[in-house]
Amino acid sequence: MSRYTGPKLRKIRRFDEEFALAADRSTATKYVKSHRKQPPGMHGKTSIFRKHTGYGLQLREKQKARIFYHITEKQMRRYYDMATKKSGSASENLMQLLESRLDNVIYRAGFANSHPQARQWASHRQFSVNGQKVNVPSILVKPGDKIEFIATNSKAKDIISALANDNKPVDWLKVDIKSLSIEIKNLPTRAEIDLPINEQLIIEFYSR
Repeated sequence: MSRYTGPKLRKIRRFDEEFALAADRSTATKYVKSHRKQPPGMHGKTSIFRKHTGYGLQLREKQKARIFYHITEKQMRRYYDMATKKSGSASENLMQLLESRLDNVIYRAGFANSHPQARQWASHRQFSVNGQKVNVPSILVKPGDKIEFIATNSKAKDIISALANDNKPVDWLKVDIKSLSIEIKNLPTRAEIDLPINEQLIIEFYSR
């Protein structure tokens, strides 16, 4: 599966400062330290004032979600299909699906400073889900599931422990720093997801 491997900060700078500061912790830190905060390109400064069409606004929000969760267009379309088939609000369903990815849960628990780092922990079999070894970062977890660090790699354990002590987990996760385990208390409501995007525009983008 192809993924973007270029400068992450370049993609973040295309959007506003609010989104940049809400991005992965490592990227947000680089953004704060960077002297180039305007959108990339020779017309970056003037593009800030550019007006977007309805389609442009929808595309912009969809790209912001893809960049934050580090997923491909194919994955995003699949989550949209799943969200619209579930009962309730399609937009809230979409956000809950994105938040319940294993790599995102590891990130939200504070065990990683970025989604790519969390994906690496998951794909290298560092964690188990309900006692089962897993190596698929896109596994969707549900309330009651328990994620545990099971690797014997002491270096990885030291790194994750240090990150867990520095970062604060979200309220919908129960995190035990000593055992490096995570329990899903419930799926988050939209108010519990600290991400400045308009998910309704994403639904409208794919509903065209």
